[in-house]
Order: sequence, then C-alpha cells, then structure tokens
Amino acid sequence: MSRRVSMPAADDLFRPTSPAGRPGTGEPKPVEHKSVEPRAEAAVRAVPDEPEADVDGTDARGRGGSARRPSGRVRHDEKMTVYVTSDELLDLEHARLSLRRAHGLAVDRGRLVREAVAMVLEDFEAHGQDSALVRRLTQE
Repeated sequence: MSRRVSMPAADDLFRPTSPAGRPGTGEPKPVEHKSVEPRAEAAVRAVPDEPEADVDGTDARGRGGSARRPSGRVRHDEKMTVYVTSDELLDLEHARLSLRRAHGLAVDRGRLVREAVAMVLEDFEAHGQDSALVRRLTQE
C-alpha cells in the first residue's frame, strides 16, 4: 500500500471564471447547476469592449479609441508587482489619506496607482517628447 497522500489535480482546484470558458484556450465550459430561482449574471470587464472615438474617430495613438482612462473599481484580470522604496510607499499612503480627509474619497492604493498611471500615459500620448514622463526619465 502506498503511503502517498492523494492530492487534487489543478483542474479540480481551478475553475474558469467566465460563463462559457475562454474560447481557444481549451478550458471547458463550467457545469451548469439548475437552481430554483434563475439569476441574472452580468459579466464584469476591466476594459470596455469597444473604446469610444474622439471627434475625428481616432485617439492620440491613431487607433480609433478614446483618451486613456483608468479602469476604476472593477475586477481586474491582470496583475503586476511593483517594488517601491519605503519613502515612496509612505508618500502614496499619505496621498491616499489626504484624499480621504480633504475630499472624502475613500480609494485604495491600487486605484490611486491606476489613476496616476493613466494620467502619466495620457500626458505622454498627448505631448510625446515634451511630456513630464520623458522629462523625468531623461533627467536620470
């Protein structure tokens, strides 16, 4: 008799989060359970399906979209780890608390960072070489 413990496989632990599985990834459709009360399930997306166009129909990148906007408070599918110094983290936390105290805005650090990134990228797309991002990166 084997002394090894039987562990569940990855397929048993992880399930697809979209109603129909992801096409082309080989993920199976989730098993549908019949319930007494039907419920409407709305898909939450971090990125809109179709970007809104500007007056001329193109965005700053010429791709037919709108200005860059942060995703706000929605479920996010992607993750990125950023390392900051303790002083940068304290500055970020100070800004978060100041927003709450002075403006009544209760935002988390992730939302604050997404807003800041959206602002910097929008400035970069609008001003290119003259943007604050290029100026700061060329000063190093």
